[in-house]
Amino acid sequence: MGIIKTCKLVYEYIRRDENNEIAEKLQAIKGVDIDIEEGQFVAILGRNGSGKSTLAKHMNALFFPTDGTVWVGDMDTKDESHILDIRQTAGMVFQNPDNQIVSTIVEEDVGFGPENMGVPSKEIWKRVDESLKAVGMTAYRKDSPNHLSGGQKQRIAIAGVMAMRPRCIVLDEPTAMLDPNGRKEVIRTIRELNQKEHITVILITHYMEETVHADRVIVMDDGEIRMDGTPREIFTQVEELKRIRLDVPQVTELAYELRRSCPDIPEGILTIAEFLQVMEKKAHQEADGEQSEEELPVVQAPLSEAEILEAPLMLRHVGYTYGAGTPMEKKVLKNVNFAIRSGQFISIIGHTGSGKSTLIQHLNGLLPPSEGEVLFHGTDIQSEGFDKRALRGKVGLVFQYPEHQLFESDVFTDVCFGPRNQGLGEEEIKARAREALDLVGLDPAFDTRSPFELSGGQKRRVAIAGVLAMKPEVLVLDEPTAGLDPGGRDEILEQVARLHRESGLTVVLVSHSMEDVANYAERLIVMDDGHVAFDGTPKAVFRHHKELEKMGLSAPQVTYIAHALREKGWAISPDVTTVQEMRDAILTCLK
Repeated sequence: MGIIKTCKLVYEYIRRDENNEIAEKLQAIKGVDIDIEEGQFVAILGRNGSGKSTLAKHMNALFFPTDGTVWVGDMDTKDESHILDIRQTAGMVFQNPDNQIVSTIVEEDVGFGPENMGVPSKEIWKRVDESLKAVGMTAYRKDSPNHLSGGQKQRIAIAGVMAMRPRCIVLDEPTAMLDPNGRKEVIRTIRELNQKEHITVILITHYMEETVHADRVIVMDDGEIRMDGTPREIFTQVEELKRIRLDVPQVTELAYELRRSCPDIPEGILTIAEFLQVMEKKAHQEADGEQSEEELPVVQAPLSEAEILEAPLMLRHVGYTYGAGTPMEKKVLKNVNFAIRSGQFISIIGHTGSGKSTLIQHLNGLLPPSEGEVLFHGTDIQSEGFDKRALRGKVGLVFQYPEHQLFESDVFTDVCFGPRNQGLGEEEIKARAREALDLVGLDPAFDTRSPFELSGGQKRRVAIAGVLAMKPEVLVLDEPTAGLDPGGRDEILEQVARLHRESGLTVVLVSHSMEDVANYAERLIVMDDGHVAFDGTPKAVFRHHKELEKMGLSAPQVTYIAHALREKGWAISPDVTTVQEMRDAILTCLK
């Protein structure tokens, strides 16, 4: 028997009414059989609602089967006498590390689990030392977790689980909220634990590139296992994966697109190194051409006085300090200067802690600058008599977890909340709510449903509709796709892009996905340590991929492919940022 095994596992979510009667049953897991061998690295993929997180919680005995059996080691999870042993055997790391960190000092947090297991003090400190060393965090043992980056916090959460000496670690989307560098840190740590410590790893993720080095990939859909094989076996099935709202790594998709014209390109290419080997075998002598070296500006031209009055927002020498005058004082924004022109689609990127979320809270006056000024159509929003309530209708902000903005009993009432606070008449309120829901693709069938019963993507569309109903000039979105499956991500971004195209809505999108910003944004602002490092088109900014890496960021995968091919003599522009551009450039060289 493997370390984790299920037999005909069924799990039902049951919703009860106010009389405690069963109102609804939802079968989230439908007769699943899996057998995971000790020492394997297994990745589990699936769209939101596919059942993967529910399955993960059975592996740690957080959930118990409605029917069927789950064994962890040789222990049946339904046997309550084994609960502690099961949770020691299979540790769990969740999406948000803040939900697992309980102490104010790193080393105390790592020792919390063993202490609660009754481990002797001397052994606890030995385990803390070994666990921190394993995740590369020994130097931070005396620090407060609150002062760490997202990737560092996640490594502390992993160390806390390791200190309990598990044979298996189950990680439920541990990198969903992290910047590119944080994601790399966590995945590198996980791989080392698997390879060096021989710990079984079960990784749930929506980032396809994180799975390419797994031993095995399991794909779930609608509570069932749809695919089970090696990464190469799974990622050769591009059309089937897209049909169930999943994706493939960019390099895999590029090879798939090229195969339409070049059938000799193999299926299931997983890494850039593999792709370059294949390209070397192609006849590319004819690709010797002029290589574009045109300099692209990464600084926006200054605005004239007339343009300042027309620009919805402008920041002049903005600084912000948290905890000013206290021992916790920290300067988060430093001399930030830029203008947002009407009708632009702007994306703001930066490593965790770079100041992105603090910055956008200045755009509608939620935070007042410690220094400098924020102008709305030329007027300082901190000036006496300025109507900030009206401003927040004009500059609509959708937070990182949009579903936290939902609170009414049904969808339609929730979307009406903003316009009602604007003092509009009832007919206008209802008309705006209906129009906003139509704009985000939610028909009247959703009006009477509770927002808390919707999928993650649907909740986010309701939250966006609530902001759109106030008729904003500027829509600001703080990582609206975090934690969504590829299908849900594309739906949200396509809706926003359509609104931008059709109504001229000004959009400011904060994102950790370099591929998304390359596909949608016309302008990219890069924050680093509280200041603006770059401000230009995505093509101009991603030319500086090496500098971006030093800031904890990256470029789209195809941009690295473009630079690697250029070094091998291919006449490929360094400004390629999308799969379609890369495909066309390679086919042009191969003609």
